[in-house]
Amino acid sequence: MQNRITELFGIKYPIVQAGMIWTSGWRLASAVSNAGGLGLIGAGSMYPQVLREHIQKCQQATDKPFGVNVPMLYPDLDKLMEIIVELGVKIVFTSAGNPKTWTSYLQEKGITVVHVVSSLKFALKSQEAGVDAIVAEGFEAGGHNGRDETTTLTLIPAVKEKVTIPIIAAGGIATGAAMLATMILGADGVQVGSRFVASDEASSHLLFKEKVVEAGEGDTQLTLKELAPVRLIKNKFYQDIQNAYANGASKEDLISLLGRARAKKGIFEGDMEEGELEIGQVASLIHKIKPAATIVSDMMAEFEVAKKEVASL
Repeated sequence: MQNRITELFGIKYPIVQAGMIWTSGWRLASAVSNAGGLGLIGAGSMYPQVLREHIQKCQQATDKPFGVNVPMLYPDLDKLMEIIVELGVKIVFTSAGNPKTWTSYLQEKGITVVHVVSSLKFALKSQEAGVDAIVAEGFEAGGHNGRDETTTLTLIPAVKEKVTIPIIAAGGIATGAAMLATMILGADGVQVGSRFVASDEASSHLLFKEKVVEAGEGDTQLTLKELAPVRLIKNKFYQDIQNAYANGASKEDLISLLGRARAKKGIFEGDMEEGELEIGQVASLIHKIKPAATIVSDMMAEFEVAKKEVASL
């Protein structure tokens, strides 16, 4: 399957595994890359030296392309970028910041740059900044989201109408049929997060993976808009947030309630009550923990079936 995304990254299938905090280490990234997709290491939850180790192990585990996702709000961002350049990483996904800050620098080093956006406005700004592609992520997605709550179904055609660079769709995509749907709407490929959380190779805690598999429709909610909008599984911590809102909590109250390392507590350490359990709405369609390679092959098989079904309409 050849299109603008497979050619840009040098991969077999236009499937990108999202670089999620506490989940996307070298094991998951290398497994997805070896299966024909593009694996991403999630640098947002890594100290610089930890990122160095994950890149080196990923380079040993695969000879296929892989990349690093870097949230631009990271406090030691320059140190992460130095390591990425030093170790010869060829693909960087940036998010949560101004793409102009690092795009030219990275491209001068021979690195392909992709920026994650949640609106047409920021898609246009990213294209203006010179990025090689964008991820357009609808608010169905897990983790931190855009404030406008634009859905993937609406966002992808809106971006396609105005943007000429390759588009990777994200948010609510866990099946080959969803992949085909977004490509019909104008995407060149997909970025998949939640489905890869429930994989054998994900570094997230087994209790969190099982919680994702158990989640049903309506079990996630976008909240904490006053801080940074985040989609969570409803648990005790989520209910504490709702109680705080009901009692007229201020922004400072919410910051105090959130505290530090809340996502690590839930996703990585397995505290299903007090942890911040970040996952997308599509968790309700995920029913089993599988090897990453199986997830990729399943999606491509479903994609081919969906194409035939659409052709018969």
